[in-house]
Amino acid sequence: MEKASMYIFGMSCAGCVASVKMALEDVPGVKHAAVDLEQCMAVVEYEAPATVEQLEMAVKEAGFTVEK
Repeated sequence: MEKASMYIFGMSCAGCVASVKMALEDVPGVKHAAVDLEQCMAVVEYEAPATVEQLEMAVKEAGFTVEK
């Protein structure tokens, strides 16, 4: 199992956190996503077929900005 951490910008409330978490957990292969509003960070545990690029794209498609 792999683990990825990413900074996510544009989150301002619990609804944003829920949107990011749902977007990440909808990526096939993601086992768990923890999103922290105060730290502007997500930590994702995943395995194939998920990739870091897919995780980043899912967050961007949800309307947020990602930095590694």
